[in-house]
Amino acid sequence: MERDAYNERLKELRKEMGLTQTELARQIGATQRQISFWESGQIEPGIFWLIKLADFFDISIDYLVGRN
Repeated sequence: MERDAYNERLKELRKEMGLTQTELARQIGATQRQISFWESGQIEPGIFWLIKLADFFDISIDYLVGRN
């Protein structure tokens, strides 16, 4: 996974929807801390979370991780 693309893309998508990290976390069943770690690159989400995020934002996982 290309970290810089993923981190920036997640943050960009969240902000485009006008959501805080806490609001996004509530929407997908995660914690604000997880969102923060993902956006900062401290940890990478597993496939379960990639699917949840892609479904929530109505995008492909490839787009989310910067593969396009």
